[in-house]
Amino acid sequence: MKLYNTLTKEIEELKPVKEGEIGIYSCGPTVYWNQHIGNMYCYVQWDILVRYLRFSGYKVRWVMNITDVGHNVSDEDTGEDKMEKGAKREVMTVWDIADKYIGQFLESMSLLNIQKPDVLCRATDHIKEQIDIIKKIESGGFTYKTKTGLVFDTSKFPDYPKFARLNLEKQEAGARVEVDPEKKSPWDFLLWVTNQPNHIMQWDSPWGRGFPGWHIECTAMSVKYLGETFDIHTGGKEHIPVHHTNEIAQGFGAFGHKTANFWLHNEWLTLKDAKMSKSLGNVYTVQDLIKMGFDPLALRYLIMTSHYHQGLVFSLESLKSAQKALHNLKELVLASKDQKGRTVLSQEKEKKVQEYIGKFNAFLDNDLGVAQALAVLWEALKSNIPSEDKYDLAISFDEVLGLNLRNIESSELKTIKTPNKGFTVFSRVNLNESTIIRIEEREYLRKQGKFEEADKKRIEINIIDNIEIKDTPQGMFVSLFDKVNEN
Repeated sequence: MKLYNTLTKEIEELKPVKEGEIGIYSCGPTVYWNQHIGNMYCYVQWDILVRYLRFSGYKVRWVMNITDVGHNVSDEDTGEDKMEKGAKREVMTVWDIADKYIGQFLESMSLLNIQKPDVLCRATDHIKEQIDIIKKIESGGFTYKTKTGLVFDTSKFPDYPKFARLNLEKQEAGARVEVDPEKKSPWDFLLWVTNQPNHIMQWDSPWGRGFPGWHIECTAMSVKYLGETFDIHTGGKEHIPVHHTNEIAQGFGAFGHKTANFWLHNEWLTLKDAKMSKSLGNVYTVQDLIKMGFDPLALRYLIMTSHYHQGLVFSLESLKSAQKALHNLKELVLASKDQKGRTVLSQEKEKKVQEYIGKFNAFLDNDLGVAQALAVLWEALKSNIPSEDKYDLAISFDEVLGLNLRNIESSELKTIKTPNKGFTVFSRVNLNESTIIRIEEREYLRKQGKFEEADKKRIEINIIDNIEIKDTPQGMFVSLFDKVNEN
């Protein structure tokens, strides 16, 4: 397998530290607010990476942190701690805020069929480990003290700007100089913060009572669970210039070498030309999409049509198309399941099966080309190989894709009795409660002879629920809408 390594700026062959084993550390959420679908984009991508490595026979240990202290609003050493900001916003304790939004994050992972990491570690549960690694950095001569706390001296690490190709001269005018004028350089960063009496979360340390800087938690927890040298560290591209640059510096300060051999970074899920962001108020959560009638696995499918290194421009229209495609994919899988054993696998078709397996693996081996691998599944399901082999390939490939194809329901018509108006709907689609209510409202308008209003309601249902209604002498039939409405 070859992956693009931010550390070397090249696509390189993945060579495990330990034969047959892979250690992966992923920067996880700061749990001061809901994780939106832009946040969840990266976790789907890294879940596919983990799944594929396991599919390929590796024993994988996946570690992810939960940031529940120390992450300032600026991502640097300035601004309010995000956890305290969340606590003030909702008039809750920081601990309750953390628990609330860890729950939302875990639910989002489950809805998107993202495997839970082998280790999900909270920063506040690892204060001792952070203090211990800061001691190592200090004993190596990489620190100095200011009125704000213990600072990492980047002048002691000449390669500091190389990872992110930083132009340090342009950073000298930053606001960080004003915050702590005692810093030798504006890009030096805090390992332990002191003299902040109003900060809610504080612990005793050799440098005074205070709290850890944001960056130290990832160095401390990654090496605790994966060792001083491990295989892969993942994160968003926004982590490159500050967070991961500082992690690399900390690793050299503590151990004299880099901790991760590969650094993988995803581009963003955006809304046209804008980044999805809580501060801009332009976010959707997975839970929001479900309320709108979408299958959360349609979002997973949509994400898989992109490459982690290129990102994704999201729209509700593209999600509707992905939901339709996922539905059609399931129909093909179900058809192959229903027709198993009806055809014989010839030598020529056996060769085709092996070709599909080879192409699927080759695309994923090439820097995780999941969109091309997904296309191989479509190609196999539409081919003339026996249905049993189509189904087996789909279930096998889905160990990586994670679309839960093994558990899809029958494609047969379902008879749904509406609760309020009491009429029957025939559907190939699972209808949620809000969709059924809208269907009932339309039927009520039709029975009153308000056909123009009923037709407007039908169009509304097309747009909101992505389903098509057909009225026949036998009753109302519902299917997925074939066209994406541009309005």
